[in-house]
Amino acid sequence: MTLVNYQTREITCKVVYYGPGRAGKTTNLHTIFSQVPEDRKGKMLSLATHTERTLFFDFLPLDLGTISGFTTRLQLYTVPGQSYYKATRKLVLQGADGVVFVADSQSRLLNENIESFQDLHDNVAEQGVDARGLPLVIQYNKQDLPREMILPREQLSDAINFRNVPEFTADALHGPGVFETLRAISAQIFAKLSGGGAVERLSGGAGERASGRAGAGR
Repeated sequence: MTLVNYQTREITCKVVYYGPGRAGKTTNLHTIFSQVPEDRKGKMLSLATHTERTLFFDFLPLDLGTISGFTTRLQLYTVPGQSYYKATRKLVLQGADGVVFVADSQSRLLNENIESFQDLHDNVAEQGVDARGLPLVIQYNKQDLPREMILPREQLSDAINFRNVPEFTADALHGPGVFETLRAISAQIFAKLSGGGAVERLSGGAGERASGRAGAGR
């Protein structure tokens, strides 16, 4: 859920990086974080719990410009992709303003990608959100691997992108495709917010504070 802070005149939007385990969600955030100027980013936070030792929480606000005189920021989150973290994924996904689905391009993991994409839509539906109205971008990561290990974009698209949303190939470890993906999801969120009266609709009253939210990553 987009948060409005009238005291600082700031709109904060939540973007969740979703996908199967070890597809590159956290790598996307680390790559973005490493290239954003210090004066434009907050701290990246990680947390491992007693029961979920591989779970990381990432927090990254990114200044993206203004809407109706309000500064707009993105908070980027990852979710754990492993199947036994389903409850955590549901929690982190709550209130998302946009989702980046990070697919692993390795041919042996195609079924895991398809299952994770369906899991995303199931979780969104459980929250009473129409998935068709949720900004979504798909990233086919690990395209730097040897050709014999990965599927071409066209085949991945045919198997996963049944919604025909914007999609990008990427090498999150080295950077290609990472910021193109981020710009695409940002553009969708901005377009939705700019649909007329966004600030007035989203506000809960003058002085509402935009609070930090914790997300999970692989």
